[in-house]
Amino acid sequence: MSLSKSARKFQEELHQRGLDCTVIELESSTRTADDAALSLGCAPAQIVKSLVFRDTTTGEAVIVLASGPKRVNEDTIAALLGSEIGKADAAFVKAATGYSIGGVPPLGHKNGAVMFVDEDLLGFPEVWAAAGTPHAVFKISGAITEILPEHTVVDVK
Repeated sequence: MSLSKSARKFQEELHQRGLDCTVIELESSTRTADDAALSLGCAPAQIVKSLVFRDTTTGEAVIVLASGPKRVNEDTIAALLGSEIGKADAAFVKAATGYSIGGVPPLGHKNGAVMFVDEDLLGFPEVWAAAGTPHAVFKISGAITEILPEHTVVDVK
C-alpha cells in the first residue's frame, strides 16, 4: 500500500533520523485518541496527541505531547514556560510544523518549538503517534523521549 504525500514525507524523515519505524495509513479516522485506539487495538492512553499552542510573548510554537485521554491544563504549561500561551490556528500549526492539525507528528517539525511531554506516555512499552495525516500513524517502541528533539517531561494536567 502506498502512502499519501504527507505520510511519505514523514516516513522519509524517520528514515533520515535512522529510526526503524513504519508509517501506516488506516482506513478509519485517527482524529481522536479513541478513534485511533479502536483502529489500532490499543488503549486510548497509548495514543500520543500532538497539541500545538502559541507563546503569546515570542510567537514561538509550543508543542505538548499528551496521552490520549489526558486534558492539558494550559495554565500549567504557561507556568512551566514562563509565558502565556494561546490556541494555535490551522495556519500557524501548518507553518510551525509543516503538517496540518490532526496529523502533526511528535518530531520532524518544520521549525523549532518548545516541547513538553506528558509523563504518562512513559508508562507504556509502546505508543502510537500521528504520522503526517489524520489517517497515518506510527508505533514508537520504548520510551518516546528517546526519539524526540529537546523536550521537558511534565505532568500536563
